[in-house]
Amino acid sequence: MSKISKFFKVGSTSKNRGPTTQEAIHKLRETEEMLTKKQEYLENRIQQELATAKKHGTKNKRAALQALKRKKRFEQQLAQIDGTISTIEFQREALENANTNTEVLKNMGYAAKAIKGAHENMDLDKIDSLMQDINEQQEVAQEISDAISRPVGFGEQYDEDELLAELEELEQEELDQNMVSMGGLPSVPSASLPSRPVSKKKVDVNDDLDMEQLAAWAT
Repeated sequence: MSKISKFFKVGSTSKNRGPTTQEAIHKLRETEEMLTKKQEYLENRIQQELATAKKHGTKNKRAALQALKRKKRFEQQLAQIDGTISTIEFQREALENANTNTEVLKNMGYAAKAIKGAHENMDLDKIDSLMQDINEQQEVAQEISDAISRPVGFGEQYDEDELLAELEELEQEELDQNMVSMGGLPSVPSASLPSRPVSKKKVDVNDDLDMEQLAAWAT
């Protein structure tokens, strides 16, 4: 068994429970911050060694080569840290998603329990019976409303045609009484009416014709 596996085995037995997602996320963020600082340090050292190599150049070839070697080592360490940070970011995002899913499932479980508790005291047969009672009472209420809004006739029903016929009889009777009180209809006169007078204008025209005929005979 490797030392790393032994270390994790001892660590797991030293605790009764594993870390929570929040604790693991916090630890990963701390590690990420530490590596980021180391990354900045290495980038500065790389720039310094590059400047040293340029400074010595061909004047001090040995010092320039040593500076470039250190630069290469720092670059290798920087590449390793970049890969480690990428792995930590991926692991942290996975933990954050798992934590979110855990909270969502927990809340959904609470909601399911609440719904179950709300339905425990409900009986479908009782609900159906209750809805039937409600529908019956609504029908009764509608019938009462219709009865109240119906015109009150004290139980008497009349034929409208008979009422109209009686009204016409009353109108005719009143008309007859008015005619009697006025003495009846006016009588037709027995004497003949005078004939239409002859138009004076027509007579005058005949006289003119006679005069013209007389004047023609005389000539």
